[in-house]
Amino acid sequence: MGLGSTAKKIQALSDHAEQMYKQVQELQGRITRLEEEVDETHETVTTLDHELAEQRALLVAMAEEQGLDAEAILAEAAIEEAEDDDAADADDEATVEDAPAAESGE
Repeated sequence: MGLGSTAKKIQALSDHAEQMYKQVQELQGRITRLEEEVDETHETVTTLDHELAEQRALLVAMAEEQGLDAEAILAEAAIEEAEDDDAADADDEATVEDAPAAESGE
């Protein structure tokens, strides 16, 4: 009976090891696919960044051709964006602060 019990334990251990091996293989495949997706995303972002730089250069050149101060326009746009972001953050904070009071019925 000792050998039969040992054989069952070894078989169970072997089955468990095989399942773990399959899981590791699956994880390796998933990691490989994720790495490929990250590489593709990086290439896309790099391409978009380059295209954006080209478009910005064209717009600056067009603005200067029209007698406009492109840097002042960009600075104003950045200020407006920062103000919009600050307002959105303040709204988010107010919502989070109000949530517990609303739940407690105050």
